[in-house]
Amino acid sequence: MAAVLSCGAEALLSHRSAAVLWGLAQSAVEGDPEVVVPGEVVRRRPGITLHRRSDLGQDHRRTVRRIPVTDPISTLIDLGSCVVEWRVEQAINEADRLDLVDPEVLRTTVETLPPRPGMACMRRLLGLDALTDTGLERKFLAIVQAANLPIPETQTWVSGYRVDFYWPDLGLVVETDGWAHHRTPGEQATDHRRDQAHARNGLTAVRFAESQVRYEPDRVRVALSSVIRRLQATS
Repeated sequence: MAAVLSCGAEALLSHRSAAVLWGLAQSAVEGDPEVVVPGEVVRRRPGITLHRRSDLGQDHRRTVRRIPVTDPISTLIDLGSCVVEWRVEQAINEADRLDLVDPEVLRTTVETLPPRPGMACMRRLLGLDALTDTGLERKFLAIVQAANLPIPETQTWVSGYRVDFYWPDLGLVVETDGWAHHRTPGEQATDHRRDQAHARNGLTAVRFAESQVRYEPDRVRVALSSVIRRLQATS
């Protein structure tokens, strides 16, 4: 509160400090408290990390424990500019769990906002720069071919569901999930039903996130090769 008050009437707690106040990050924050002020404000305060935003309006203003703070969506975007990506992902999940942000509302809002620090991280995590289904399929098949693995059937029906990749001789189903970590509970429940249907039919079901296919192809290759070798040894 002291940090915010010292920066003027329009100042808001922001970034990592705001994430802690909202309960989206650990309770202990290293470094100085972080405060955001309108872009035209020229002010420095020792012991405070000051940020400036030209579009800082009343719609971004909330109060938690009587402390003026950026709204949850602004807080998450700001967090993307100053912490590692997996911590932003944790914060998004926590905001969903605490009912501070609906994942679909977050995705829609971020999609319409102009560029600013943290936005690129949010767009990656929310799948807004996602590959098309065809592009994701090509990247996955390239991993399969590079590993000299059998080529699967694609977009075929198995256990009553259309699946991304299927090796009938091995009883292996692979799904590549776009925006896997922040989908609605209904979509997640559907995925569980799909996997359970495959299990009832004696199939092995494996899921890879789009981010893994795009940015961690070696990890996908090693995991997929291990599964296929195991199934080949028992078939």
